[in-house]
Amino acid sequence: MVGNIEPVTITPKAVQEIKKIMTTKNIPMGYGLRIGMQGGGGCGAGMSYQLGFDKKKDDDIEYLVNEIAVYIEKKHTMYLIGLQVDFYDESDARGFTFINPSQEVS
Repeated sequence: MVGNIEPVTITPKAVQEIKKIMTTKNIPMGYGLRIGMQGGGGCGAGMSYQLGFDKKKDDDIEYLVNEIAVYIEKKHTMYLIGLQVDFYDESDARGFTFINPSQEVS
């Protein structure tokens, strides 16, 4: 945890879907949800958010959200602070969404 705040929040809908995936996909004990960044070059341009299941690494920040261990690499923290992970489930689409008010929208 960073201070007393969680760098990333996960909505109740997303928590429910993550727990469902962990159960139906038989994610092994000791694994948690990894939230990270991928791609882009310089200043965060072109970067995308990543979700997956992984074991904790030495350079991770770890915290719990509704009994789900969440891991974030320390080097990604500055890009992820304020991020909200949600789950969209409507007739037109279904999947995780990422809302970060600190990122510019073009």
